[in-house]
Amino acid sequence: MWSGAISFGLVNVPVKLYSAVSRKTVRFHQLNGETQARIAQKRVDPTTGEEVPFENIVKGYELTKERYVVITPDELDALDPEKSRTIDIEDFVDLSEIDPVYYDHPYYLVPDKGAAKAYGLLLDAMQQAGKVAIARVVLRSKEQLVAIRPAPGGVLMMETMIFADEVIPPGDLDDLPEADELKVSERELKMAQQLIESLSSDFAPDKYRDEYREKVLQLIERKAAGEEIAVAPEAPEPAKVPDLMAALEASLAAVKGGDDDGKSEPAKKRKPAPSARSKTAA
Repeated sequence: MWSGAISFGLVNVPVKLYSAVSRKTVRFHQLNGETQARIAQKRVDPTTGEEVPFENIVKGYELTKERYVVITPDELDALDPEKSRTIDIEDFVDLSEIDPVYYDHPYYLVPDKGAAKAYGLLLDAMQQAGKVAIARVVLRSKEQLVAIRPAPGGVLMMETMIFADEVIPPGDLDDLPEADELKVSERELKMAQQLIESLSSDFAPDKYRDEYREKVLQLIERKAAGEEIAVAPEAPEPAKVPDLMAALEASLAAVKGGDDDGKSEPAKKRKPAPSARSKTAA
């Protein structure tokens, strides 16, 4: 979707950019419930009730209610960053220093023709240094802050990043509890750590599926086949557990009960038993 070069110092590494994700969202169209015809979206002026031709539509920024400043395309174009085909590295930082909240969209960077050696040099150097590159690049006429890091499979990955002033700090949250409200006893902490350890396993991405999307697709297939669908009753509200220790003890007992059948894997590798999940949720 883009080609250019990674630039650090006087070294340029020609690369090509590919999106690293393909969204699997189920998309619906708006239809007329009586005729099943697709609804057309029209741009209508609410003061006249008439449809506005596309060529008459302009961009406006609301200063106060019903007061706008109109910005023309030429004025916006004048602000566009200089067209560039380089990913300019500004800093190298430790991966652990970057809070995941700053990551936005992942891409793969692959070497362009004849650039494999330079690409491999940058990849190996970053892997051995344990560093992530912070850079800027112009994508779709907008300058993006990005992080470039070595990824499994011998490839560099580039993540567009959120700017610091776009991240909401926790201190701005109204319902965040005070420090003394977060205090727990040593016994509660120890039992919680035991529960976490008993439910720990290696991360296996393929294990987690979008079950809601799968159910939606199954629903569509069943309705398309003419099946009548019965609407399930609303799930009851989960009961509040006033006694934290009782909940921890019941959760640990459920996990240990699953281990006693002799079929469980070691705590480090095993998957949480269904009974443990249901008890924990309860």
